[in-house]
Amino acid sequence: MSEALQSLLDLLDLERIEEDIYRGHSRSAVVPRVFGGQVAAQALVAAGRTVPADRHAHSLHAYFLRPGDPGAPIVYNVDRLRDGRSFTTRRVVAVQHGKPIFGLSASFQTYEEGLEHQAPMPPAPDPETLPTGEERLRSYPHLPADTVERFIEARAAVDLRYVDDPPFGDFGSPREPHSQVWFRTNGKLADDPLLHVVLATYVSDMTLLDSVLLAHGRGGWAVGDVVGASLDHAMWFHRPFRADEWLLYDQQSPSASGGRGLGQARIYTQDGRLALSVIQEGVVRVPRER
Repeated sequence: MSEALQSLLDLLDLERIEEDIYRGHSRSAVVPRVFGGQVAAQALVAAGRTVPADRHAHSLHAYFLRPGDPGAPIVYNVDRLRDGRSFTTRRVVAVQHGKPIFGLSASFQTYEEGLEHQAPMPPAPDPETLPTGEERLRSYPHLPADTVERFIEARAAVDLRYVDDPPFGDFGSPREPHSQVWFRTNGKLADDPLLHVVLATYVSDMTLLDSVLLAHGRGGWAVGDVVGASLDHAMWFHRPFRADEWLLYDQQSPSASGGRGLGQARIYTQDGRLALSVIQEGVVRVPRER
């Protein structure tokens, strides 16, 4: 296991303060606020620790309410909304400086047999044939060196490989609002199903709005031609998967308007099983000229 992945796992291992109350800390991010994927993953950890081990997360719905302060701890308060025969529901509120910064509802279910179908996996190249995230980042001379290093540090726990140039690599002209990324953790994980769901939640916030930027030829926060932040985030966990094995994140944007952009995606295992669906809306604004 890489040192960066172990550091991330330590970050997600929340401190229990009291029954249904947990405390977490933050790490450096590309932008000067708490990374949204981190607070979502930590909130899901808090929820999962109040649920029986035989019930696995099948969905989450979340709102980002305020920017998080990376220099202050985050307190996660869990409400036990429902414990049914098949489903368990939890609500989590993340608090900093006495104010909520994030809210999450998550549902867990016992395993059961049922109807089966799925959308087919789209074509994508073998991830092993693609440049690593670090290799691709260092290949763009227009990116400031400190920006490149911040990206590399923030993503060091994950092997994340773009199929095509990301928005910050090739911008200026609109492209199809479709992006594909292969990812897996930089090291093996334990067999705990919640851990794999949590790691996928963490990564899911890294690139989902890229397709919005592609549609308008924008490079994004890395080059400063837009400003933005995640507003809400939803995920459905369809089938078991491992976050330490290759997953294809197939992303697209059906709409942008009103200073907001919508991204939607499906995540497939390398052998073609549809594991997750993801939708996120974010603020995507063009900076005003002074």
